[in-house]
Amino acid sequence: MRHNMLVVGLILGVILVLSQVSESTHRLNLQIGPIIVGGKGKPPKGSPTTPPTLTPPPPSPTPPPGLKVGFYKGRCPNINVDVEANIATKVQQEFRKDPTILPALLRMQFHDCFIHGCDASILIKGSSSERTAGPNLSVRGYELIDTLKNVAEATCPDTVSCSDIIAIATKEVLKMGGGLGYAVETGRRDGLVSKAQDVDLPSPFASVSESISAFAAKNFSPEEMVILLGCHTVGISHCDFFEDRLYQGSSQFDENMDKDLREELKPVCPQNAGSDNFTFLDQNSESSNIVDNSFFQQIVKQRGILPIDQALANDPQTTGFVQQLAVNPNMFATRLATVMVKLQALDVLTGNQGQIRKVCSKFN
Repeated sequence: MRHNMLVVGLILGVILVLSQVSESTHRLNLQIGPIIVGGKGKPPKGSPTTPPTLTPPPPSPTPPPGLKVGFYKGRCPNINVDVEANIATKVQQEFRKDPTILPALLRMQFHDCFIHGCDASILIKGSSSERTAGPNLSVRGYELIDTLKNVAEATCPDTVSCSDIIAIATKEVLKMGGGLGYAVETGRRDGLVSKAQDVDLPSPFASVSESISAFAAKNFSPEEMVILLGCHTVGISHCDFFEDRLYQGSSQFDENMDKDLREELKPVCPQNAGSDNFTFLDQNSESSNIVDNSFFQQIVKQRGILPIDQALANDPQTTGFVQQLAVNPNMFATRLATVMVKLQALDVLTGNQGQIRKVCSKFN
C-alpha cells in the first residue's frame, strides 16, 4: 500500500510527515523531512515550557548577499519599531495555545525552501500552485502566516516579505519547542512562480542513498540530511506509511523492528484496514513533542517508524553519525540551529529580485 507520491518532509517534512491529527482528519500525505506533518489536536505531552540551556551552535555559514541579521531595523515608518520582535511575540502567543504549530511550520519551511528556494511560493493559492501538489495538501500553518503578515503590516507596511515571516516564525517555534535559538537572517524577497508540477520531494520510502542524493542536489551533506530528518522528533505518521513494516509477508516487513514496538503498533494499524490512525515518530512518549535527541535514541533501538528513519540508523553511510547524536544530548540542537540557517538561505531572492507581497497567498 505504498503511496508513490513524492514527499520531502525531512525536514523535510525536510522537513515531513508529522504532527498531530489534522483538522479534516483525512489521511495525511507524508513527507520525509523534518519537515513533518503539522496537524492540530490537543496539547501534546511533554511540551516544554522553557527551552533548556544548551551549548551554543558552531558559527553559522556566511549569509548570501542581501541577507543579514536585523535587516528591517530602521526600515519601518517609525524607525524605533522592531517588527521582527513583534512577529516573534505573536508566534510565542500562538505556540502557547497550540504547540503543534512547531512541526507544522518546520514542514512548511522545508517544503517551501526545497522548491525554488525559500521564497514563500508554497503560500500561493491557485488551482495549480505548489500549495495544491500532493505532498503539500496536508501542510498546515497558512492562517498563522496570514496573521503574522497582518502584524507586520500594522507597523511596517509593504516592507516585510512573507518568506521572512516563515523564517522568523520557524526559528521562534523551534526555540519554544526546546531547540537552540539562533539569529535569523532576513532580507528575503517573495517569489513570482508557484507551480504544483515543480514540487518534487524525497519519499519516506526512499533509501538512504537516494535521500543523500536528493539532499546533495541542494548542497546538503549526509550529516546535514540526518539533522534535518531528525526533526521527526516532533512528528507523527499515519499508518499508510509504515503498516507494511509490521506484518510478515508484506512487501516492507521489517524483521529487525523492535518486537515490542511491532506488537504495540498492530492494534493501532490493523493490516489492510485502511486505518486513519497515527503514531509518533519519536516513540519516547515523554518527549515526542520536544526538540531533542530522543528520536535518534529510538531508531538505534530499532524503534523507528518510517522506513527512511530506521534506515538512517542501519545504513553504513549514516549509522555512525546517528549513534553520536543518540548519546550526545546537546549535539542535535546545536547542529540543527546551524543547518536551519543554511536551509533558510537556500536559493533566496534578495535586492530587487521577486517582490514584497501585500497578501501572502497571492502575487501582487
